[in-house]
Amino acid sequence: MPKIFVLDTSVLLFDHNSITNFEDNDIIIPITVLEELDNFKEGSNTLNYEAREVVRFLDELSKDTDMNKWIRLGKHRGRLKIGVCVNKKLKTDAEVIFGPNKNDHKILNVALEAKEKNKKKKVVLVTKDINLRIKAKSLGLKAEDYLTGKVSDFEEIADSGFSLNNLNAEIIKDIYQKRSIKENGILQDRKYANGYYILNNCTESALVRYDGIDDTLNCVDKLYAFGIKPRNAEQTFAMDALLDDNIKLVALQGVAGTGKTLLALAAALEQKSKYQQIILSRPIIPLSNRDIGFLPGDAGDKISPYMQPLWDNLKFIKSQHKENSRKGRVIEQLEADGDIEITALTFIRGRSLVNAYFIIDEAQNLTPHEIKTIITRAGEGTKIIFTGDVNQIDTPYMDSLSNGLTYIIDRLKGDPLFAYIKLKKGERSELANLANKML
Repeated sequence: MPKIFVLDTSVLLFDHNSITNFEDNDIIIPITVLEELDNFKEGSNTLNYEAREVVRFLDELSKDTDMNKWIRLGKHRGRLKIGVCVNKKLKTDAEVIFGPNKNDHKILNVALEAKEKNKKKKVVLVTKDINLRIKAKSLGLKAEDYLTGKVSDFEEIADSGFSLNNLNAEIIKDIYQKRSIKENGILQDRKYANGYYILNNCTESALVRYDGIDDTLNCVDKLYAFGIKPRNAEQTFAMDALLDDNIKLVALQGVAGTGKTLLALAAALEQKSKYQQIILSRPIIPLSNRDIGFLPGDAGDKISPYMQPLWDNLKFIKSQHKENSRKGRVIEQLEADGDIEITALTFIRGRSLVNAYFIIDEAQNLTPHEIKTIITRAGEGTKIIFTGDVNQIDTPYMDSLSNGLTYIIDRLKGDPLFAYIKLKKGERSELANLANKML
């Protein structure tokens, strides 16, 4: 059955290209959505950019026609129009049932009117607002999440560091003696480029990384970085990927206290001579989305409270070295020269990052489009690290299957330029581990 998709504001702000992602089906954008987009068009945040891009697209599309009529979106695509609910006697009226003067209810009525007028088409409200989807379904209206960029089953790709048991003792012996051996079916069906594995027999084990280009298993050593030592196998894998020049993009996923950001920053400092600049950043999202209000000062002063977790990790690394030690002075000199930059992601758009070691913390709070925007900033010699926990999302319109960190792991796992490690064991403290496990 042909479909008509009614798009909510949350979809357009999540992905300004969403209008072109519904194949040959028709699209209605409620006029209320245009009003809401108007409230987002000014500013430098990602939402403001998305709103402006949508408005520009609609303006270009409607140059020679009216938008209250169907406009063809292109070859093998459907049509689009702006929807206005003109029927004052709907069989099911959201404003009567839920109350008037609320934008969500006006959007619902546009979809309900489209359903009444188009008996031979399936009308679907597409929104990332869970509550709006529930309201729509309570009125007998089909509603769904925006699925483009959403991973169908993250559990299938979430694990890394597979453990292979009961292997021949000669395999373990060869790994340690030769440092690199041909894969020869050892990994069975779990083989992917830059995959990390624990090989076991009855008495010994070896940590290895699979090289997809040479089809070899390479021994992974426990490497120190600027005084920071990996404490478990997953951290050892992470440090290996962070220090490997051939791996240009790394994703570290794990619960709080597993050492994601600390390892990334230590690896960056260890390789300071290879890069012109170390950049650390994270999305500006307060705990539980509760803003702390207006902050005085310049841009640096305003973002400083949100960047404090990054400063805390830098301070911890400093504490591992004596006050007047060489490495302690190196960190102070890098800060003084501006070679370590801690900034908000808001200021990244438009920049070209050449020969930089770029660490993005809390990447689970980024959309797939934001992740792509960041990666496309990378110039020659740049390495990018994303860290985060897909189960700790602080934005209302994303979940563990639709955030940017999940997206790149799903799309890039197995690419020779990319490595993904899931950190499982918390190393911050016994108390932090208790909270992760029991609360």
